[in-house]
Amino acid sequence: MLNDSYSSKLLQNAVAELAKLPGVGNRTALRLALHLLSKSSEDVNIFGSTIIKMRDEIKYCNSCNNISDTELCEICANPVRNAKLICVVESIKDVIAVEKTDQFKGIYHVLGGIISPMDGVGPDDLKIRNLEQKLEQGKVDELVLALSTTMEGDTTNYYLFKRFSKFNKPITVLARGVSIGDELEYADELTLGRSIINRVPFSL
Repeated sequence: MLNDSYSSKLLQNAVAELAKLPGVGNRTALRLALHLLSKSSEDVNIFGSTIIKMRDEIKYCNSCNNISDTELCEICANPVRNAKLICVVESIKDVIAVEKTDQFKGIYHVLGGIISPMDGVGPDDLKIRNLEQKLEQGKVDELVLALSTTMEGDTTNYYLFKRFSKFNKPITVLARGVSIGDELEYADELTLGRSIINRVPFSL
């Protein structure tokens, strides 16, 4: 049934789809839909095809699990980066957050989540094995555990430390400039950058 506030089912459907985006309510969705409606067909087609192309063609790096246009992401493929210094993060959003600080010159490993028994997420659900293989092959000089300072993040830090300590490689964590309970992606760049520079050895 057509909502009384809309005169077009097409508009209503567009608003409903836009409202599914995180942080977008119905009012914002309506503004976005009307904005798109005001643009030329060519502009809207470019917008739509760009989103579809991203969804269909984007890849995940074979080395670190970051998003990429090729089999190896630009960070891992960059010869200037220190490939033996690996920053372990929860998600792609955290890679972006750390990169914005311009303070980390190594590469990344994206776990694809953190251990959370309440959500049914255990170690086997995370992308850990290929990181462990790098340690086994002597391709790691230091692991930087850059996970959110939440209970789940700390649990994951502890698990990774126990699993990887047998390799006798330095395992460090961010300095506590990032407040306890904070999600990494929401930390300001200055604080996060200082936390990376002043990282400390992991301790139980």
